Amino acid sequence: MSNTKKIHYLTTIAAFIALFIGVMSVFAGTKVLLGIDTKTYTTLIWLLAYNVFFGVISIGVAFLILKNKLLAKLVTYFILASHFVVFLYLNFFSETVASESVKAMLFRISIWIFIVILSILIPKYLTKKLN
Repeated sequence: MSNTKKIHYLTTIAAFIALFIGVMSVFAGTKVLLGIDTKTYTTLIWLLAYNVFFGVISIGVAFLILKNKLLAKLVTYFILASHFVVFLYLNFFSETVASESVKAMLFRISIWIFIVILSILIPKYLTKKLN
């Protein structure tokens, strides 16, 4: 299999993961914000809104990754960095946050690291091998 095909497959997988995590975030967050779903732990409205907002952005990034746009790389790094900053805030500065929220943010960070690896780092390495 050529490196070009490998890059295509990897970025397609990354795009579908971004789409899935985005749809999950929008669906789950919107249900809680609208009161359709209730949690037994403390929920922070701003964190729910953040998750829905970044879920929508994730859906857009999925399409940018599929189209192989430079903007996809920038927004992917932005999403990862934003999640990391919120994770640090939740861990070290917020006393009202539920452990489920911290774990969910850690999960998002892990997923976006994986997306970065699949859609940016491995294709960059394979492209260098082509030249």
